Amino acid sequence: MEKCKLCPRLCGAVRGDIRGEGFCGCGTTPVISRAALHMWEEPVISGTHGSGTIFFSGCTLGCVFCQNYAISSSLCGRAVTPDGLAEIMRDLEAQGAHNISFVTGTQYIPAIIEALHIYRPYVPTVWNSGGYERVETLRALADWIDVWLPDYKFALPETARKYAHAPDYPEAAMRAIRFMCEAAGKSVTENGIMQRGVIVRHLVLPRNLRNSVAALRRIRAELPQWVSVSVMSQYTPSGRIEDFPELARRLNEGEYQKICDIADDLGIEGFRQELSSASEEYVPSFDLSELP
Repeated sequence: MEKCKLCPRLCGAVRGDIRGEGFCGCGTTPVISRAALHMWEEPVISGTHGSGTIFFSGCTLGCVFCQNYAISSSLCGRAVTPDGLAEIMRDLEAQGAHNISFVTGTQYIPAIIEALHIYRPYVPTVWNSGGYERVETLRALADWIDVWLPDYKFALPETARKYAHAPDYPEAAMRAIRFMCEAAGKSVTENGIMQRGVIVRHLVLPRNLRNSVAALRRIRAELPQWVSVSVMSQYTPSGRIEDFPELARRLNEGEYQKICDIADDLGIEGFRQELSSASEEYVPSFDLSELP
């Protein structure tokens, strides 16, 4: 049994093999819910063949509106040893994946590092996370990750408290992302695929434009100019939003355009989505059919 301090919650939870007593409820053995080629990331991540995404169950953040709520709120999936995880990476690479992407894996970082010791992919590795990380934990991971794909969800503590019970998110995530920028260095893209660098994602929420404006301003003020920012419109009502009526609808065109205009005014370069991306068809299936 281990006491966990991997994420900023520092809950010191006792973690067994599969289950734990902490906020995330996870044990130390990774549980994965999907491992497949994924076409719905930014073009420099998905490319033409797809990103080799490994979705981990459980989450240290637990946003009420999570589009992957089916797996972030439970240990839905299959437990895999580091050897098994290494084999999954090999298999995705053999399928032609442009990269190997670890999605929401913070709670399993020690096991992921162990798997990377067993097999280091020849394609870039991607750390796809909610941004709620400890720099002290990321230092151990940094030598193994080429591309960092964090969210910067909340710039306002009250919004982070309301939707994720994490009022420290704005500071913790910004510290983590600054470290990711230092670890990666300036972005490098070859043949249309990012080989190294950082893309910061921000999901625009309906009726929460003040948070988005604050997030973009802070990104521009505190991160290097070369960092790409993905301003996302894909919010789809999901998760456990019954007590949050403001989240009961999709983003409208006026809301999203206002945020994109502000991003342009700030000189923020990167990616913008079509409003049509806010559709359940772009949410991966977590029926466990795509497990090796």
